[in-house]
Amino acid sequence: MSYLSLSTWSLHRNLGPLRWTVWNEETGNHDTAVQEQPLLHSLLELPAEAANRGYQAVEVCHFHFPSTEPDYLAQVKQAFASAGMSFDTLLLDYGDITSSDPARVEADMAYIRQWIEAASLSGAKQIRVVAGEAPPTDNEAISLSAARLAELSEYGNSLGVKVITENFKALTSTGASSMKLLDQWGEHAATITDFGNFKGQLKYEEIALTTPLSVSVHVKPQYDADGIPDEAELRRCLDTVASTGFNGAYVLIYDGPGDMWEGMERVKKIVSSYLAS
Repeated sequence: MSYLSLSTWSLHRNLGPLRWTVWNEETGNHDTAVQEQPLLHSLLELPAEAANRGYQAVEVCHFHFPSTEPDYLAQVKQAFASAGMSFDTLLLDYGDITSSDPARVEADMAYIRQWIEAASLSGAKQIRVVAGEAPPTDNEAISLSAARLAELSEYGNSLGVKVITENFKALTSTGASSMKLLDQWGEHAATITDFGNFKGQLKYEEIALTTPLSVSVHVKPQYDADGIPDEAELRRCLDTVASTGFNGAYVLIYDGPGDMWEGMERVKKIVSSYLAS
């Protein structure tokens, strides 16, 4: 049965500093760029807060982890368990496994493995890995990405974490490239379909194409300047998902002005009828 979830991106002005990972070409290392934000809820408080607001699951962006020390990750796992919440997906927002720089690919693959380990220790069911930043028409890059995702899948499976991807960044920015990648990836292939990441006239066809292989859909509406969602456009996306028989998580995405919880509530009112169907 479908259920309601949220991404911590929808609360990125509430959860304290954002710790962005960046590649330093000069040193050949990963750096962290800290973007200060208010701390209204700690990550350890979030599962209970989300449960109280009617959510069943959370997806956590990697830059919201203040620590990846084993003791802290165990606390995250316990916070979800205590709240009766599912930690569905750790969203790793960094990585280019299709880079033309072999040193970066090697470093990024090692970095992704470290986050797979963090996902396992914190109790996440899945980790979202960026498929790559090569153009969606680059067939060689698609094949390389599929092979590297298959390699990461094996490592994830050994730790009880499913590796998935998303129509996120250039390589999977079209339905055709997404499906080509998923087909070459093979038996472990799975993705997230984000409403906001497909563009143009083929958007709804692409949503229908990728949703059957999606563990969740990111319900990212088009918002006006006041943070009010375009309900007609959002319902067209949701109707498309429903037509595929989707039975996973509807993850609410809000990035508009004002109170972020209130912004998600406006979306939740629209999505609720699809959860019951």
